Amino acid sequence: MSSTNLRDRIFASLALAGMGDALGAQTEQWSIDEIAARHGGLVTRFGTPPDDTFAGANAGKRAEVTDDASQMYYLARALIAADGRLDYDGWVSCLLDWASTSPKAGFMGPSTALMVKALQEGGDVNEVGIIGSSRRKMTTIGITNGAAMRVAPAGLIHPGDLAAACEQALVTCLPSHDTDVAISAACSISAATAQALVSDDLQQVLAAATHGGRMGERMASQHARSVAGPNYLARLEMALSIAAESRNDREFLVNMEKKVGNSVLAAESVPAALGVVCYAQGDPLRTIALCSSIGNDTDSIATMAGAIVGALRGTAALPADLLSEFLEVNHDDFDLQQIAEGLSQLAIVNMAQRAQRLSSTVSPRVQP
Repeated sequence: MSSTNLRDRIFASLALAGMGDALGAQTEQWSIDEIAARHGGLVTRFGTPPDDTFAGANAGKRAEVTDDASQMYYLARALIAADGRLDYDGWVSCLLDWASTSPKAGFMGPSTALMVKALQEGGDVNEVGIIGSSRRKMTTIGITNGAAMRVAPAGLIHPGDLAAACEQALVTCLPSHDTDVAISAACSISAATAQALVSDDLQQVLAAATHGGRMGERMASQHARSVAGPNYLARLEMALSIAAESRNDREFLVNMEKKVGNSVLAAESVPAALGVVCYAQGDPLRTIALCSSIGNDTDSIATMAGAIVGALRGTAALPADLLSEFLEVNHDDFDLQQIAEGLSQLAIVNMAQRAQRLSSTVSPRVQP
């Protein structure tokens, strides 16, 4: 892969994730039927988020990102500043910087909000959600999709290296999403994004999502806690089955909502996002339009799916009119060309180092 092609795919990933976020911002918390009635079918154009959405209540503008993509872009810049080796303390500093400087921080997700509040007050995040005098935490703590929605840059700097993508993803899960389900989901998105950069085969990307989810589960068994509730990989398998069996858009959307879910829970929205990637066959506009029409946490679902499909298809496949409007609206806050350049430099270095490691493990042939 040429450095130009790699950079283009990284830019497309950042852009389509943000475009999905902005498209879904106008339908968040709405039902499938409400969205279809308002938009006459799938959501395919930006609009000003109405007052009964989180973005609208936060004075969100047409084509503007919400907390979802803005956290992703802050993470990307932190990775660049850390030369691609962002540690726990660096990630906490990044998140606190986002919470104090981003106008989108007023509507951060529940798990992230609790962690940020504890850190800002000088508290111990390990005490958040403790039940009584025990060390057990409430099972509602750390099981949401906040880690997965922002994690794509961890994959973008490790093209094709699923293990490295998941290791960096783990750092971004802690301390706010220190559960097996959240880590499995975040690693799934990170791995799928990493694979999408080096592949033109959608099935390889979906296989990477499953593999990443398994790696995340294994890492969580050593670094985090197991919680009661739905298993991420089981829900992912169900989502991919629904995508393969659905005969039309409405059947797909309704079955995904009823059987998998579309809420802020990682075990619902992350499989739903990957289900859309599968059903839309990697078509960029179809992907973010379906995500924005699926109801409930539409902007997060569209952010995650958009990051993967953008990395897979590149800039030429993105809807040019939406891309132009999106970049114009968000440029003052986020220069995606500059961020993509920084991430691509890290990706090139990591690819070269990985190739060197792999070549050193190959045994030389024994001459006869």
